[in-house]
Amino acid sequence: MIQLSRKSLPDLKQHAGIELPTTAQLEFPERVLQFGTGVLLRGLPDYFIDKANRMGLYDGRVVIVKSTESGGVDVFARQDGLYTVCVKGIEEGRVIDELIINAAVSRVLAAKQEWAAILELAASRDLELILSNTTEVGIVYQSGSIIDCVPDSFPAKLLAFLYHRYLQFGNDLATGLVIVPTELIQDNGSTLKNMLIHLAEENQLGADFCNWLQEANHFCNSLVDRIVPGKLSSSDKEAVEQRINMKDDLMIMAEPFRLWAIESDHPKVKQALRFSQSDPGIIISKDISKFRELKLRMLNGTHTFSCGLAILKGFKTVKEAMQDPEMSNYIEKLMMEEIALSLLPSITADEAKEFGNKVLDRFRNPFIEHQWQSITLNYISKMKLRNIPLIKRYRERFNQIAPCMALGFAAYILFMERKDVGAVLADTELWGEDLRQINDFEASVLESIKKLS
Repeated sequence: MIQLSRKSLPDLKQHAGIELPTTAQLEFPERVLQFGTGVLLRGLPDYFIDKANRMGLYDGRVVIVKSTESGGVDVFARQDGLYTVCVKGIEEGRVIDELIINAAVSRVLAAKQEWAAILELAASRDLELILSNTTEVGIVYQSGSIIDCVPDSFPAKLLAFLYHRYLQFGNDLATGLVIVPTELIQDNGSTLKNMLIHLAEENQLGADFCNWLQEANHFCNSLVDRIVPGKLSSSDKEAVEQRINMKDDLMIMAEPFRLWAIESDHPKVKQALRFSQSDPGIIISKDISKFRELKLRMLNGTHTFSCGLAILKGFKTVKEAMQDPEMSNYIEKLMMEEIALSLLPSITADEAKEFGNKVLDRFRNPFIEHQWQSITLNYISKMKLRNIPLIKRYRERFNQIAPCMALGFAAYILFMERKDVGAVLADTELWGEDLRQINDFEASVLESIKKLS
């Protein structure tokens, strides 16, 4: 079986049902610099860019900077950056099973070995956008020189790149870039910008550069949401390779749902992100707090309320629980009737319903093995952050405790094997407050524990 590559692309054209790149796509200029080779970036931003290129709404490709030592860039070079995206899941009740040959990536450069080539890109007038996903620990402040060396941390690498661009073009504000980190921390763009300003001052890069850094470049907070499990199982990968009659060592899987919310209303940001026209999953808004709230409460909050109960009932995966009428009914009622109503009026009923229906589709995805046990990781902090505010909001709004929320909290107590309910609720070190002060909450939890015992 031949390897997927630019040379072998013509051999794929005989296979129906596979979205292929055009010849023109493979020649588009490099407009995006991306820090990270991970599956989330390849399955979300790079997915959008490739889609826009195929639709004629964009004409740009991505250069990836690989900073980690694990794995090489050889496989990207062997496949000319091409890889298969297998989109599998449920969307509006329909089973989705799509194969896309993604041609968004032009090349991958290793930071330690090819730093000079990376810096050469700083002089490109085609370059408009910088993306990153270096995990939450990637956006950390690390002191040290950025001059005449390959910086260790991502913020330092980014600063060195921007400083090199400034040296090429001077104070020209038009040469600034749009920078969109996708790391899963709140205010990721603002946090990254503040680190770069601090690093620039520490490295004494000068007032003129610091002014250009802040005035010419746009750091955007963003929120990403798509399950991209990454590599397929050996059997599933082999089945896809048989289908396309080609070997692909970069193949990834992604669910149909996709969301990339980017916070800005600046024309330059919208221009750099003009590929957003290709898909309603990209949202550019002056305020993305609404999307963060929907994800935190309706997706994450439902997971946290449900995981203990699902495990107590013997379910191992989310899809397995959704196949059980009683458990599925609990999850749907919890999300659509209790959590959704707790979000009013900052989130409208229609917005909550639309988002909730998409979440239910995701939970029913037969192709993803989402383990309930993994959702219980950091169970206490998740319950405190995501769900205690919902319990209080519902109580204040409707003058009663939401029954599904009480049941989910009772299951949490049983899962954690805590016997003294009053002591758990009164533990201010856990919750930052005494939960017994929420009227009727203790009685509702105790009643729910009786039902589960």
